Amino acid sequence: MKTVNNIVEWLIQSGTLAVLVAFLWGYAKPLLTAKTKTAKTEQSRQLWTLAEQVAEAAVNTMASRNLSGADKYAKAVDMVQTSLAKYGHHIAPEAAEAVVQSAYEKSPLTGSKQTASTMTVDQAGVTATVKPADGTATAIDPKEVA
Repeated sequence: MKTVNNIVEWLIQSGTLAVLVAFLWGYAKPLLTAKTKTAKTEQSRQLWTLAEQVAEAAVNTMASRNLSGADKYAKAVDMVQTSLAKYGHHIAPEAAEAVVQSAYEKSPLTGSKQTASTMTVDQAGVTATVKPADGTATAIDPKEVA
């Protein structure tokens, strides 16, 4: 036991321990940074998927309402933001509008044309390309007048 104490004392007094810690930190820091970035990217993807699901539900709910297209659109955007905020996920109004528009274009209840839209969600660079399905009935058209 005395030998172990002498070795530890020598490591501390000679500065070898400090050099070893600095070397290991220099090696581990990039790994930890990459792991954090990967986790944030995955979290952003999951948030985007959740936002898409909430937007689809909002668009389908608004489809049967007797409101103008702009009112349906605004209400659906508000529903998406409120639902996500309720669980602690806050997204920008522009992102909420984009996800509602995407859900509108994908909805089988809408008569929209086939288009593809691409959007970058956050600083991590998560990008989603959405190709909507062809619909048959109009649900939310923000350009529609009451």
